[in-house]
Amino acid sequence: MPHATTHMKPTTHPTALHLVMLLGVVSLFADMTYEGARSLIGPYLAALGAGATAVGVVAGMGEAIGYGLRIVSGLITDRTHRYWTMTLAGYAVNLLAVPALALAGNWKTAAVLIMTERFGKAIRTPARDAILSHAAHGLGRGWAFGLHEAMDQIGAMIGPIIVAAVLAWKGRYEYGFAVLALPALLALAVLIIARISHPQPHNLEPTMHTLEARGLRSTFWFYLMAVACIALGFADFPLVAFHLKTKGIVADQWIPVIYAGAMGVEALSALVLGRLYDQKGVSVLVVTIGVSAWSAPFVFVSGPVLVILGIVLWGIGMGAQESIIRAVVADLVPWDQRATGYGIFNAGFGLAWFAGSAFMGLLYDRSLMALAAFSVAVQFASMPWLHFVQRRLPTTRVATDAKP
Repeated sequence: MPHATTHMKPTTHPTALHLVMLLGVVSLFADMTYEGARSLIGPYLAALGAGATAVGVVAGMGEAIGYGLRIVSGLITDRTHRYWTMTLAGYAVNLLAVPALALAGNWKTAAVLIMTERFGKAIRTPARDAILSHAAHGLGRGWAFGLHEAMDQIGAMIGPIIVAAVLAWKGRYEYGFAVLALPALLALAVLIIARISHPQPHNLEPTMHTLEARGLRSTFWFYLMAVACIALGFADFPLVAFHLKTKGIVADQWIPVIYAGAMGVEALSALVLGRLYDQKGVSVLVVTIGVSAWSAPFVFVSGPVLVILGIVLWGIGMGAQESIIRAVVADLVPWDQRATGYGIFNAGFGLAWFAGSAFMGLLYDRSLMALAAFSVAVQFASMPWLHFVQRRLPTTRVATDAKP
């Protein structure tokens, strides 16, 4: 066990829970905003005259910006210690770009706003996750991240429904984007309340001084390798939806319902898996990946009944990604390097996700069996790395999870 000294700072569970809940409400309104917008972006760009290639390039560049720049924003956050400033600035850019789409007028302006929205998310995510990790310390990180993700997914389910209703009522995309100004402003208002209520979130976690920083860093990189394997083999829902439509497995109107159901499974599993992680550690992630990795065979090489089982497994896998996988990062990275750790982690995860999605798209046109085999094999390749982290993490958790 590494020698560690702890400088205890005053904290209470109600205070920490209050901050987690506030950040959860922010994410709920934020997801209503940009997930509602994402459900319209493709057809909106087409209506403004963009071709399929332009739509693909805009979407790809937006995601590349959204993940790649998190390394930079994480480093800046830890260097300046401006966690709330980065979070507030990022959310402002992220959210206000969405209703501005109503005024775009042409697809090129809309494309700039879409990439601006992703840029804002890149700015705020490492800082926000670092703040959340401090609040999660006294509550159980798995549970806190799971609760945050559950609230996040409630917003992700409500947003597309709102814009669909507005579109059916008004018949114009501009109204759909304009109505999203309301949840955007609500998210920013709640975020300001969180900033005023909890100006020093790092006080919720004891300051640790450990002599084994190198060991912690190496464990983090091994963990990133494991998570990259998971991301590389995890099928993106657009490919799943494409399969359901082109193969005639379900009628078009049922695909959004299936997606909403998957988001519900994700929210519930995030809560359950987060709590189990706090009790059992990384072994919960190992078991979960061993189960959810089989989603691709059920979705892509089976009949309608087993497809639903595959969607449920997909939702469980997503729930693990947004609760346990994020929580482990906080247990591996020292508190004063947390934003940098999340920035590097998110960038690596995103790069692997998009590389895997592109490759599985190519495999789809050649062999569904090969796609399913690739998905399962690559995710199972994460197991040795996870077992290594599991052996190392209990030592680090003694230091980082000591209760004040």
